[in-house]
Amino acid sequence: MSDPVLVAEGGGVGRITLNRPEVMNAISVELAEALDGALAHLGARARVIVIRGAGGNFCVGGDFRQLERLRADGGDAVAPLFDNFRRACARIREIPVPVVAAVEGYAMAGGFELMQASDIAVVAAEAKLADNHLNFGQVPGGGGSQQLPRLVGRQRALGHLLTGDRLTGAEAVAWGLAYRAVPAAELESVVDGLAAKLAAKHPDALRRIKRLVLDGLDLPLERGIALERDTVLEHLREDASREGIDAFTTRRAS
Repeated sequence: MSDPVLVAEGGGVGRITLNRPEVMNAISVELAEALDGALAHLGARARVIVIRGAGGNFCVGGDFRQLERLRADGGDAVAPLFDNFRRACARIREIPVPVVAAVEGYAMAGGFELMQASDIAVVAAEAKLADNHLNFGQVPGGGGSQQLPRLVGRQRALGHLLTGDRLTGAEAVAWGLAYRAVPAAELESVVDGLAAKLAAKHPDALRRIKRLVLDGLDLPLERGIALERDTVLEHLREDASREGIDAFTTRRAS
């Protein structure tokens, strides 16, 4: 059997490919575990991570065939599928580097949840996006019922979760679920350009900004602003921050 997740790195960019194209990269226990491991590995080495799916699709969600086999062994046997996947999604928040989802084809259920968990999503305009758990009599298990309302608000979240209606790439951008929507033929070049741009940024400043945004979302505004103040003062105390200041003043003087 081929590896459920492929990992590559170069030029400061770590690349993770969900590698079950024969089932549209459906999430198995093994894929979720490998995804978590790949994120942990690259999070300590790369400056930016890109996640995409093999075979023209991002991910259609959980592997129903494996789910049925696990259910036959009893309720507890199903838990690793959800635990491993939720651990991988949480890992994205924990690692210091930005994680970019390059989304094309189908991103359904768990694939849609993985897209939401990513720091930045670039989607193909032709992509088919949805949390369609309820269409199959299921309940979200990868954070969708909690994450989606926080991203798009209660009305849109409930409307979407209860209907399972598909979203276009443009709608995902309008809802705040994606950074950009581009023609499918341009997705790879746009994502590569974005990854290269992020990899060239000051790593300490980039890491701190990611942490500020994600931690600040869990805080009242005034506490978040106080956290920003403390963070910028900490950053300015370090020698590495002088590089940007020196570069700016040198450019102004020339």
